[in-house]
Amino acid sequence: MRPFLALLAITLGAAGTAALTLPPDAPAGAAATRPAHHLAPPAVPPRATPGSTQSLPVAEAGHTAAVPGADRAAPPAPGVRGVPARAVRPFSLVGVVWDDAATELHGRVQVRTRATGTGNWSTWQDVQAHNDDQPDLDSPERQGRVRGSSAPLWVGDSDAVAMRVIPQADDRAPATLPGGLRLELVDPGAAPQAERGVQHDLPAAQAGRTPAGPFTGPRPRIVTRAGWGADEKIRQPGYGYTGTVRAAFVHHSATGNNYTCAQAPSVIRAMYRYHVKSSGWRDIGYNFLVDKCGTVYEGRAGGVDKPVMGAHTLGFNTDSTGIAVLGTFTGTEPPEAAIDAVAGLTAWKLGLNGINPAATTQLRSGGGNRFKKGATVQLNVISGHRDGFRTECPGARLYAKLGAARTAAARLQGR
Repeated sequence: MRPFLALLAITLGAAGTAALTLPPDAPAGAAATRPAHHLAPPAVPPRATPGSTQSLPVAEAGHTAAVPGADRAAPPAPGVRGVPARAVRPFSLVGVVWDDAATELHGRVQVRTRATGTGNWSTWQDVQAHNDDQPDLDSPERQGRVRGSSAPLWVGDSDAVAMRVIPQADDRAPATLPGGLRLELVDPGAAPQAERGVQHDLPAAQAGRTPAGPFTGPRPRIVTRAGWGADEKIRQPGYGYTGTVRAAFVHHSATGNNYTCAQAPSVIRAMYRYHVKSSGWRDIGYNFLVDKCGTVYEGRAGGVDKPVMGAHTLGFNTDSTGIAVLGTFTGTEPPEAAIDAVAGLTAWKLGLNGINPAATTQLRSGGGNRFKKGATVQLNVISGHRDGFRTECPGARLYAKLGAARTAAARLQGR
């Protein structure tokens, strides 16, 4: 057995669970213990609405662990940590958190998951190590238990998991990992009634706030928080507002593209729980979310027509709104339906504040890794996350579509 496989075939401590091996990377018969993909998940009661989170400690995995699979030719990686392959309660989304929100995770995070009831394991999947969406540094939201966190990854209904973190040095930091690393496994819970045929939404162009000027696009249909099944008991009470909305930052959720439009509410419920319960935010970070079919969803609570303060673009959450397109668009083209939805949403939302989506605006930085605190920055009214923060978000393919979205939004405003 290769060193990393031997390393993961360890006895799980306090739980008293039998030793498990990583799902097959090794030749047949190489494992000394019964393969994890042959083990049934533990007997548990049916999953309860509105979901749950399992939090597993990421253990020190030794100093000579070879990286298996596609990386088997790589030299031994010192300081690898991981979670050995194990059966768990059903979950659909994974992420990694750590104690200090100001500390970055310099490493490669990968998971393998087993599809519920099938015994089929995925290949190693990368989890984006940095969650670039955060509350502003001086926000009251930061006064709580905000943690450092990776982006969440949607893996679909799963009943077993293995995970590894491989430290990576760069020109800014040594190959060390932050303290308090935990693997979060999120079950979004049972589908709300909206997913069974009863749609809670705000119909297009229906009553709402009176437009601030003549150039306001029609309000799009928006699925409410009740529509996607938000558990209002887990977020912090009350609402937080900024002064106005002068810009819209477009993101991709980095949760991957392996979801159906029917699953989008489940993806959002899982992200909401991850942002609140795992990352320590007051609510889901984005003001709006858009799925691959172009459906628009209400994000952070407080009113879709109001200037709700989000946690989407560190340093520029003030006087802006955040829109996340569900998926990962670094190398995948975003669907036209999603781009059209972004254009329609921004034509309406920005129009409520008399803002031309094809124009530029000035925002004052609250501090981040691209602009120092207090700097006045000129930005496109519809900007990508990377315009205000050093990040790949919203992915090169989605970022390339923002010019078309600006033009379409201005046209919808009648400009």
